Amino acid sequence: MSSLGLGFVLATYDNVIDGTTPRWADLQQQATRAESIGFDTVWIADEFQWEADAWDSPIGWWECVALTGAVAASTSTIDVGTWVLSALHRNPGLTARVVETLNEISGGRFVFGFGAGHAGRQGEAFGFPPNYTVSRYEEALSIITSARGDGATTFEGTYHDATRLEMIPRPDGRPDIPLLLGGHGPRTMRLAVDNADIWSAFATTSSQPAAFVEMLENLEAICAEAGRDPDTLGRSIGVAVAAPGRKPTGLLADEDPITGSVDETIKTFQRFAEMGATRIEIMAAGDQAEVLEGLAPVVEAFKVS
Repeated sequence: MSSLGLGFVLATYDNVIDGTTPRWADLQQQATRAESIGFDTVWIADEFQWEADAWDSPIGWWECVALTGAVAASTSTIDVGTWVLSALHRNPGLTARVVETLNEISGGRFVFGFGAGHAGRQGEAFGFPPNYTVSRYEEALSIITSARGDGATTFEGTYHDATRLEMIPRPDGRPDIPLLLGGHGPRTMRLAVDNADIWSAFATTSSQPAAFVEMLENLEAICAEAGRDPDTLGRSIGVAVAAPGRKPTGLLADEDPITGSVDETIKTFQRFAEMGATRIEIMAAGDQAEVLEGLAPVVEAFKVS
């Protein structure tokens, strides 16, 4: 069986199906349970508010950075990551400071997931800029990458500026914080190839392996164009997964989730590995605790392999 990292994405948003709101005590319990089951990473999304015609009201998320720090302080061995911090939502200098602080809190277990972000309804509600998203992201990435090096950073861009920006103090934890960059299109994928340790994509219409074949092929082509050995770039796929033997429910039930028995789920994950994925990030298509428990034998199978 191929090696495959497995992460679990905490559902930090309102449940539009039953109207419930995730509480910190539940999220903390899920994070520690993911750790004890053997997931290698727990992720927290950076979203604020979504709406759709099918929903009676917008859904909201708890804030990402505060939750990531709380999860890091509540765990001891599992990596903790942002999936992914949005360049559109956040000042790049402050983001660099957040990255260093979260690595300190986690004792060197932080994984920095970063991406362009999107505006939409949450942009209107919170006053985020609605345009030039990728250009803002490019500038923010330049500032953050420079600021996390040695010395001071000065940058004058179209959307972002920094003058003598220094990261003081520095954490005692892992200095080479893994950088995961999200991207579905050619421009953002090239940014990942040029800068990231891990490239990341997630299901938008289907969580089945076939939905990612072309994207992974495009990534290989971009690596060749950039002169990067694709084996040096991690490839992370985010998919909706139901508890084995259960029907998918909740917000992600319409994302063509991965379903089936434990053995069938293992085979589907293995198919992703055969396609070139090095990681699977699991979004629960159903009750979080039920999905966690149901996937325990799947996680064990990949640990043993």
